[in-house]
Amino acid sequence: MEKVIEIKELSKIYKNGRGITDINLDIHRGDIFGFLGPNGAGKTTAMKIMTGLIKPDSGDVKILGHSILDEFEQAMKKVGCIIETSESYSYLTAFENLKQFSRYYKNVDNKRIEEVLELVGLLKYKNEKPRKFSLGMKQRLGIAAALLSRPEVVILDEPLNGLDVEGMIDMRNIIKELAEKEKTTFFISSHLIHDVELTCTRIGVLYNGKMLNVDTTKNILNNYASLENYFISEVERNGRI
Repeated sequence: MEKVIEIKELSKIYKNGRGITDINLDIHRGDIFGFLGPNGAGKTTAMKIMTGLIKPDSGDVKILGHSILDEFEQAMKKVGCIIETSESYSYLTAFENLKQFSRYYKNVDNKRIEEVLELVGLLKYKNEKPRKFSLGMKQRLGIAAALLSRPEVVILDEPLNGLDVEGMIDMRNIIKELAEKEKTTFFISSHLIHDVELTCTRIGVLYNGKMLNVDTTKNILNNYASLENYFISEVERNGRI
């Protein structure tokens, strides 16, 4: 199994005492890894470190063998991500927004832009401006941007936020298909237990800044009635709920 993301003893504590402590995690190629935990558990902190938005107090993250601290550009070369909210230019059309993003990459042409718009179900809105879009459509556009360069690793912070049921199902199918067909590796954070259960192949529970456990969804569902039951029992075993 090829390790695509290696997180080693990662810590970052803010002045208010929140943050993450000593996180260790390996993600393999083709994994759809779900980072599950309540809001404030430290998921966004970890993902901001992984994508170079903030520096850890200690520890390191390697993506495709490159440290984000020492070789940031190499590490991020094949990574697509959305952290917090997917930003777009409201005065440009959906297509023009992606055209703008495509300038960062060598091999993205108009055909590829249309391909990702089709993939996320926005092709028929390509000439509309995102300011008219619903939250779910903005999220789809963000995911299209994250997938533009055919990244090998996609890091998504709460990607299902604001999507309606149809949007969630679409997004889930896109993620599964890319993981299966193109061996794209996904690292997804969410507090939506049900969605993580239906989308992810492996799950890590983050609670109060600590990793409680990592297991395959298959194992968890063999031993527990639902991911929710597992989550509650993990949290109870490790302290409180």
